[in-house]
Amino acid sequence: MDGKEFKVPMNGNGSNGNGVEVSHGLKVLQDRKKTTMAGLTPKELPTWCGGCGDFNILFTIKNTLVELDIDPASTAIFSGIGCGSKTPHFIKTYGFEGLHGRSLPVATGTLLANHHLNVIVVTGDGDGYGIGGNHLIHTMRRNFNMTHIIQNNEVYGLTKGQYSPTSPAGFRSPSTPQGAIDTPVNPISLAITMGATYVARGYAYEVKHLQKLLADGIRHKGYALIDVFQPCSTYNKINTIAWYKEHLYKLEDSGHDPADKMLALSKAMGDGDKLPIGLFYRENRPTYEDSMPQLNGVPLVKKDISDIDITPMLQRFK
Repeated sequence: MDGKEFKVPMNGNGSNGNGVEVSHGLKVLQDRKKTTMAGLTPKELPTWCGGCGDFNILFTIKNTLVELDIDPASTAIFSGIGCGSKTPHFIKTYGFEGLHGRSLPVATGTLLANHHLNVIVVTGDGDGYGIGGNHLIHTMRRNFNMTHIIQNNEVYGLTKGQYSPTSPAGFRSPSTPQGAIDTPVNPISLAITMGATYVARGYAYEVKHLQKLLADGIRHKGYALIDVFQPCSTYNKINTIAWYKEHLYKLEDSGHDPADKMLALSKAMGDGDKLPIGLFYRENRPTYEDSMPQLNGVPLVKKDISDIDITPMLQRFK
């Protein structure tokens, strides 16, 4: 991640005159090989349970990188702890698997050090909405230019089926044998009110639909949340594939306007027993990086610091 070969958000389409093709708001170097599924696939294979939505989410991420021709050498995927948080192991980009709930601080630190990277964060509902919730709301309001995929199966799968922040009230699990008494987190309304500038929800078994949401989220300049419903075939016997088929509908089929914030909040609260998937809300707002003059032009990692002497500062700590 030396910052030499970038795909960064830009405005307009065409060539910038430096051998770089600008398309869909992304900068693509013309003198490298195109990104392929084979090139993104390592020897290590997933060991998830059969029927787990993580397989489809992994496939969708890789397929989106191929669709947008995103350079793996300028892409970093961050995760925490969880079944789906093994995702960086299964894609040949740069990756970082950190502590439970702590993927966003590492991702934002990396982004500020090299704001020309394509930064993708993959967490679970417990990882992202539970222990990582404090980091989540501040990342949203700061509007860092990154894409955050949250695998939402409404249960803690890795630790044997305890209820999670998105489990519905009454959900019975090893940690709530009499049923959960909490009000579940509503990720979509939380994201809209906390300042996320791209807020969407997909479903792991609607792969083409999810891929479009992910591709648009990556193109979007700002923080993009993509909450992904998925079944946990082992520990969640309520939200099954059949259940989702009965209860989901697509926002675009209802004529939803993602520029209407209040309408987006209304849709986020649900329509009775029906749950919408699709793009809820999108706005254009300066990113955190846009407001930092230190990040104009060359990334911090490429700045010349040979003439900077920190000896006086170190002397103060003796």
